[in-house]
Amino acid sequence: NIVLYGALFANLGIACAKFFAAAVSGSSSMLTEGVHSLVDSGNQLLLLYGQARAKRPPDAFHPFGYGRELYFWAFVVAILIFAIGAGVSLYEGWRHVADPEPLRDPTINYIVLGVAVLLEGTSWAIAVREFNAGRGGFGWWQAIRRSKDPAGFIVLFEDSAALLGLFIAGAGVWASHATGDPRLDGYASMAIGCILAAVAVLLAREAKGLLIGESADAALVHAIWEYLEQRPEITAVNHVPTIHTAPDAVFVAISADFEDRLAMGEAESLIERMEAELKAADSRITSIYIRPEKRADAVAYPKPGPDAERSKAEGA
Repeated sequence: NIVLYGALFANLGIACAKFFAAAVSGSSSMLTEGVHSLVDSGNQLLLLYGQARAKRPPDAFHPFGYGRELYFWAFVVAILIFAIGAGVSLYEGWRHVADPEPLRDPTINYIVLGVAVLLEGTSWAIAVREFNAGRGGFGWWQAIRRSKDPAGFIVLFEDSAALLGLFIAGAGVWASHATGDPRLDGYASMAIGCILAAVAVLLAREAKGLLIGESADAALVHAIWEYLEQRPEITAVNHVPTIHTAPDAVFVAISADFEDRLAMGEAESLIERMEAELKAADSRITSIYIRPEKRADAVAYPKPGPDAERSKAEGA
């Protein structure tokens, strides 16, 4: 939560300063930057709300818990960035180009932009540090694609877009005064809107995958498969499908061919031991379904390698 709280407090302060600077200077890009920071603040509140809702325990209507509700709110955040952040920026930029306002003293804009860069830079550094801690040796894009916690990479995207937007806003203010053409400030606002739209599309794509349901990483599936193959009571592992029910919760369904000699009571005790051992081996495994199934009757899938996901990501 430190990433979300850090970004929230930074964006609230920056938004107030940007709106004040826009009112004093009449800058379109500063106004859109204020809207951008305000939308980001709302996004952090939604993600914090989603995290709180996702922690609710399972019940009769949601036997696997509410963990995936966080993914829903991540998708809502992407929509808000596109509809409000990008939409307002593009509209304000177009309006400023079509009907430019007279230039005013830009000093307040530069002061606010400087302070905003410091605050956004601090928030961005916190987000990068937290994201790096969970990358596990993967590249940046691969780590984002395999991440099951949208809060971390959403803040990272938002802060990166915010820093880029600040530099574009500063360039727009400078260029409009250097050339005496206030429309350049409007073009800067439209450029910020395009950046926000691109970020929103990327976030929506990642959130959609999480909402639909993504499997656990290949290393975890491989470890489960290895454990099953080492059991003398199991003659063949058919398949091990998994799905994330929360960022740190995985449901595992196992299809395996057991020894025919096992009696019903022995099989029940064996399955209970296997479930307990698998959960103890990895805290992410929260629910397990084991189905005894003859190899000849089952749909079999090949055993994944521990680095299968890395190879696929690097080949993409």
